[in-house]
Amino acid sequence: MTNAITVRYWAAAKAAAGTASDRLEVDGPITMSEVVRRVVGLHPGTRLPDVLATCAALIGDRPAGTTDPDRIEVQPGSSVEFLPPFAGG
Repeated sequence: MTNAITVRYWAAAKAAAGTASDRLEVDGPITMSEVVRRVVGLHPGTRLPDVLATCAALIGDRPAGTTDPDRIEVQPGSSVEFLPPFAGG
């Protein structure tokens, strides 16, 4: 098992981060709030915090929904995907 969480960015989140993904090394599970704090720290001075505030998030294939990010546990080996709202249909 890997001791990392893969974070993927889509559309505006990818543009704001300047990359399609990041890898967060972890010693154990961390909260979704910690994931956000750490990825924002990897991209200082960008629009990433504002963009992530509008994104839907998936942990693996599970939507985070409106659950408090301090209560969502992300396990090592998981992926987190940030999906900004998309126009169109």
